[in-house]
Amino acid sequence: MRRIRRTRIGASFVAATLVFFLTSGRAYPQETYDNVVVVLDASGSMKGIMPGTNLDKMTAAKRAIKEVLRQVPPSTHVGLLVFSAEGLKDEWVHPLGPRNDAELTKTIDAIRAYGGTPLGKYIKMGADRLLEERAKQFGYGTFRLLVVTDGEAQDQALVERYTPEVMARGITVDVIGVAMNQAHTLARRVHSYRAANDPTALKRALTEVFAEVGGTATDFAQEEAFAALAPIPPELAGAAIQALSSSGNHPIGERPKASIAEAPKPPEKPPATPSQIQVAAQPPPPKPVASPRPPPQPPPPPSGNVGFSMRTLIIFVLCVIVLSAFVRKRR
Repeated sequence: MRRIRRTRIGASFVAATLVFFLTSGRAYPQETYDNVVVVLDASGSMKGIMPGTNLDKMTAAKRAIKEVLRQVPPSTHVGLLVFSAEGLKDEWVHPLGPRNDAELTKTIDAIRAYGGTPLGKYIKMGADRLLEERAKQFGYGTFRLLVVTDGEAQDQALVERYTPEVMARGITVDVIGVAMNQAHTLARRVHSYRAANDPTALKRALTEVFAEVGGTATDFAQEEAFAALAPIPPELAGAAIQALSSSGNHPIGERPKASIAEAPKPPEKPPATPSQIQVAAQPPPPKPVASPRPPPQPPPPPSGNVGFSMRTLIIFVLCVIVLSAFVRKRR
């Protein structure tokens, strides 16, 4: 009876433990967000006037960004990364995270166009921050990189190197070309490209990008998906396929730490001296002829004491078996 009671108690304990582990994950769900990093070009060319207006491109971009971001839901975390602005202390004008409209408006107003266009460097910087956030969110949520620029990159080689890898890592890349004479070279290399030749078109392009954030998608590719892939140059597709082999949340352009580790190199031998070279060149001395070994002798037969001990053990075991059977029969 006690054995049955102990079995029931043990089963109840195991069941309670399983229920705890199965329900604990539901009681504390993983909090996830949609994440967008805006890379804003503040190079000197952004001082140019937008066609048909008296507004410079930098002012039009700042106004559009402020207006659009006010409409972004709290479930979308936004980061604003600005390059080449005059007197800018921190390129992360607004770190990726919950939006603070008052602080964001103040920092955006202070942006002044000034320097060059190191676009490749900042594509990597924005993508690395998104990958870091994706690791924190265990892969849940969406991750988007939006580039707003009016010119080609000065570090075009980095753009060519980083862009396919960013896309292969699962980050959506959007580009808005601000009042450019021709489409940006990234137009055919990213997920979406929008030309904005006036302030209204710029605000509309920003609104469309943020409207797509967090949208639902299926795992089945439609005909539109294949049509969108058709214009991609073969060399870009090859670079993307190569980048797929290193997908993960490690920084763009770098290999995972596990693959970077190298085996320790053996110590280098010092160069041989002339005497060592002379000795090595001499033929080795002849080996002495070994004398023939005598044939192996058979092992000696076991002594009588060993045999007697084995017979005694067998007899003892048989006696124990017979005695045990006799006792059970008497009971």
